Amino acid sequence: MSYMFFRKRLQSKRKLIAYEKPQSVLAEQYRNIRTNIQFASIDQKIRSLVVTSANQGEGKTTTAANLAIAFAQQGEKILLIDADLRKPVLHQLFRVDTVFGLTSVLSKQRTLQECIATTDIENVHLLACGPIPPNPAELLGSTMMGELLQEAKGYYDLILFDTPPVLAVTDAQIIANQCEGTILVLRSEKTEKEQALRAKNVLHHANTTLLGVVLNAKPQSEHTYGY
Repeated sequence: MSYMFFRKRLQSKRKLIAYEKPQSVLAEQYRNIRTNIQFASIDQKIRSLVVTSANQGEGKTTTAANLAIAFAQQGEKILLIDADLRKPVLHQLFRVDTVFGLTSVLSKQRTLQECIATTDIENVHLLACGPIPPNPAELLGSTMMGELLQEAKGYYDLILFDTPPVLAVTDAQIIANQCEGTILVLRSEKTEKEQALRAKNVLHHANTTLLGVVLNAKPQSEHTYGY
């Protein structure tokens, strides 16, 4: 199987279920996740959130996109940031055609407002990856990243980051250290227990608050709805 075919097959599985089928069981599960996040932040509202996974192909991008939609559906203004500077796909998922994005802001080539794109979904704005850089970790760990986050908080109720898998590269740890919470996505019957524990420990050492775990692609049964 060629790499391009594998990528296209993964693309076809990524769906904006919360937008396209808001009455579906899966859309309801995303709203449940949204509610659980809100319960976890009763004392202090979470304004920035990282969505990551242990490994590739576990559903982090789909989860981040649908969570953004779920929050937007209750009237919150959301900025979804594609911080996967190695394999970005959010611009394709939301059908946003832009050459500028996060890397353009971090390298001081464009302002944040110049790079933010509107989507077809009300209250969801996208900051795409932008040109893929040779030094992703260095860019994400720069002082500009902190400045970008603070500026974005002035315009948006919640900033959601889609990051690379936490066991693959250090990018997720770098961003998680600057955000108020992290969601770890695992895939049923794919993510090994040892990998899940390693991912949890890595995030713990990044000094982030692990709000919870999303178990993705759990088979449904006659008696329970699973996600």
